[in-house]
Amino acid sequence: MNFRPLHDRVLVRRAEAETKTAGGIIIPGTAEEKPSEGEIVAAGSGYINDDGQVRALDVKVGDRVIFSKWAGTEVTIDGEDLMVMKESDIIGIVG
Repeated sequence: MNFRPLHDRVLVRRAEAETKTAGGIIIPGTAEEKPSEGEIVAAGSGYINDDGQVRALDVKVGDRVIFSKWAGTEVTIDGEDLMVMKESDIIGIVG
């Protein structure tokens, strides 16, 4: 993959959507809600503050993260649907 996010942006692979409820009901594809969880695939160099200094990101490649529902921009790279978002759109790291 030849994509490197700039500055404080990250590339996220969304987790697979659940196709069954806890009770065993199958959810059709049109009713599925996209999950707000994913894995960091690539990360930029860091946030540039007002003084021009670069602050490293708190997330790294391989981290499982939860992000806000309306975060990021969906992109297709090498036939795979991914998301580019700012680090500030990430709510937290899982596990």
